[in-house]
This record gives sequence, structure tokens and C-alpha cells, in this order.
Amino acid sequence: MKTILIIGASSGIGLHLASQLAEAGHHVVGTFHTHPVNSSHENLHFIHYNVLDNKPLHDLPEIIDAMVYCPGSIVLKPFARVSAAEFEHDFKLNVGGAINTIQAALPALKKSEHASIVLMSSVAASVGLNYHAVVASSKGAIEGLTRALAAELAPKIRVNAVALSLTDTPLAEGLLNSDQKVEANAQRHPLKRIGTTQDAANMISFLVSDQSAWVSGQIFHVDGGISSLKV
Repeated sequence: MKTILIIGASSGIGLHLASQLAEAGHHVVGTFHTHPVNSSHENLHFIHYNVLDNKPLHDLPEIIDAMVYCPGSIVLKPFARVSAAEFEHDFKLNVGGAINTIQAALPALKKSEHASIVLMSSVAASVGLNYHAVVASSKGAIEGLTRALAAELAPKIRVNAVALSLTDTPLAEGLLNSDQKVEANAQRHPLKRIGTTQDAANMISFLVSDQSAWVSGQIFHVDGGISSLKV
């Protein structure tokens, strides 16, 4: 069984993933910022960490077999109305936080026999979407970082990313807070539904497992087909 660090494990995809991996027998360390979690599962425990503090991440296991970075944001605005501060804050959360956390975890990851890092991207990084300039900028950087780190850390550590479309999480509540919004967004996708935390967790679980041992530097689209299909 593996020791897995999940940054942003207190809600949404991170919480679902943490619970799924703990149930599978892995030792999971999850971080929370504003939403503390009381877990009764013996394989899952939480530590407080704010990725925006620029403070070192302490209390890490000596050996980490996999790290997943889940914090994210959804800033949807016309480009002309987005301030430089909003761009900077989103980049700091999505990219700066990932960089700082990976650097903190790297010594422990290097002690693992088969380590893996999984980052979160968005369909907006590869498909031009209205009002997604902030998201596309940050997640485009994440995809570049994924490939660069995969090359630099090979063969010891694998690095991949999961690019999602709209997924039913607390973060997306404003976009899915009525039956009409859910249906309209579902119809935009070739598979005619919204993504779930289970969809995302299944792909991430595969990428941190030994089943993906020959996979690195890849961006996996878990997006209902919206990035590549026109139906």
C-alpha cells in the first residue's frame, strides 16, 4: 500500500479521492484550509495547510509515494473586467501553490521506489472558451509544468495532469444551482452529463497506482468528450 499526500482534501474531488484511496488501504495524508474534516477512517488523517501562505509544509511522512494537488478556482469574467490582482491570485493558488508544495514534498517523493505526482488542469487550457482567460492562463501553465517536471524527474518520479470540464463540486455550485443550469451544461458535452467527483477520482487513482507505471508527462482529459468531439 502507498502513502499518498493530497493537497486540498477537505471537499469536492480531493475529499472524494482521499476517502476512496483510504478505503482501498492506502495511507492518506490530506490537507485542509478553511474546512476541517473529522475522519474516522484509520488510514486517513488531515493537517492544516494554506497554500497561499508561502510557509513550509511540515509534518510530512518520511516517504511519499504519490502527491495530488487539488486546490483550484473558477473565475469566469470577460477579459476586460479581470484585474491584474485576480490573475495574480489565481496563478498563485493554482501554480505557485503547486510549485511550493512539490518542492516541499520532493525529498520524500525521491525516497519512494515508484513515485507519482498528479496535477489538475482544465479543458479551458486546450479549448478556447468565452470568459475563461483566467482559468486558461493558470491551467495552461500547469500543463507546461507537468511536462517539464515529468522530463526532469524521470525516471524516478512520474508526473501527469488531469484536465477536467465542469464537475459537480462545491466550487462549481454557482454554475449548477438549478435543474435548468445542470441540463444546459450537460447538453454542451457529447456524453450529455456533468462530471462527478467519482469520475475525477477514478482517473487520479489510476495515475497514482502501479497500473500507470509506464505513463508520464501526459494530460488526461476527463471532460465528457467536450475537448475533442463534435456531435
